[in-house]
Amino acid sequence: MNMMKAIVVEQSGSPEVLHIRQIQRPEPDHGWVLVRIRAFGLNRSEMFTRQGFSPDVTFPRILGIEAVGEVEQDPSGHYPAGQKVAAVMGGMGRQYNGGYAEYAVLPLERLMPLQTTLSWEMLGAIPEMFLTAWSSLTESLDIQAGQTLLVRGGTSSIGLTSVAVAKNAGLTVLATTRSEKKKQALLDAGADHVLIDDGNIAEKVRTLFPKGVDRIQELVGTRTLLDSLQATAPKGVVCMTGMLGNAWSLANFEPMMIPSSVKLTTYQSETLDMSTAVRALQEYVTGVEHGTYTVRL
Repeated sequence: MNMMKAIVVEQSGSPEVLHIRQIQRPEPDHGWVLVRIRAFGLNRSEMFTRQGFSPDVTFPRILGIEAVGEVEQDPSGHYPAGQKVAAVMGGMGRQYNGGYAEYAVLPLERLMPLQTTLSWEMLGAIPEMFLTAWSSLTESLDIQAGQTLLVRGGTSSIGLTSVAVAKNAGLTVLATTRSEKKKQALLDAGADHVLIDDGNIAEKVRTLFPKGVDRIQELVGTRTLLDSLQATAPKGVVCMTGMLGNAWSLANFEPMMIPSSVKLTTYQSETLDMSTAVRALQEYVTGVEHGTYTVRL
């Protein structure tokens, strides 16, 4: 019997419910692939799942919505053993066991083959961070060169990535931080304007751009969402992508609070288009190798 180590959550709760267990290594059925996990990132959504706030999650569960590693066994023969792959979202760590383990059985359709010389430590920090930023910008916000974009919550990992990706795509980028000390990090990432966020930045945005900005990536969440809507130009789009403020809902929300002609949308894992994500992820990984993009560990 092949065994492996995994971090198993048997019931929702505080971090103390995370237990390292020695369990049987899973075997892949057709359409699934056994992957040897080499590294995985930690994500805020996993905290919510562990706390019991993710709907339809049953315990015990191995968390982890992303991982990188090597194919160990693919019954379909699509991938050879040793192929480097990444996997993200699509129910990973929620509907089926995820990346907090030495091995994971993952859906063939969710695997993204990669060619890279990056260390596992570096590679493991990229997939969820980049693909959330990229898919939110390209799919939910449909950014275009020449537009103005505000990244609210800019010094988060997704925020810094979004700033760099958007700047590279030809946008004028504004970004927020609550700390003067973090301002330079945003400028280094490519931000054209950095705003100190005290919870009310619409007026500051309109001082720079009187009509507002074309696109807003809202990473703080519902705590600042209404203010972000007020910073948006007519026919602009706001995408709620993150919940750094740890609030899921907006009390007493009324649709008429959305300014006329401004659109509000969200980013969810279903937004990710796998037909284009593999190429985009490979291009970003190559960009990190060549120094075009910087990943903070």
